[in-house]
Amino acid sequence: MFSLDYKSRLPIYEQLRQTITRMAAVGALAPGEQLPSVRALAQELGVNPNTVQKAYQILEHDGLLVSMPGKGSFVSEDVTVAQRQREEALQQLREAAHSALKCGVAEKDALGCVSEIFRGGNEND
Repeated sequence: MFSLDYKSRLPIYEQLRQTITRMAAVGALAPGEQLPSVRALAQELGVNPNTVQKAYQILEHDGLLVSMPGKGSFVSEDVTVAQRQREEALQQLREAAHSALKCGVAEKDALGCVSEIFRGGNEND
């Protein structure tokens, strides 16, 4: 379910945060769905439980997860969280497009880059 790139320069907790965010955004994790316990996921991934805990804490701070003491962590039922994240992603894309334009990147090259990412190539999370 969860996979990590141990060769990536991106910290493991950030990779995990991005994976869970992406899964929630595309519906692979449904609102209200329980995530694996910190200990179980850490064991499954072969990482320190503190790493998983850090990712869960950030996701809870972002409003994507809700933790219930003694019960676990659940995907937030608040659909506006996912909507807000999509809006933020679009804003970041706009800013990147403006930056590319200022640097002289051709529209064709920029669109090609975006298309490549959406087709699953060149994933540099």
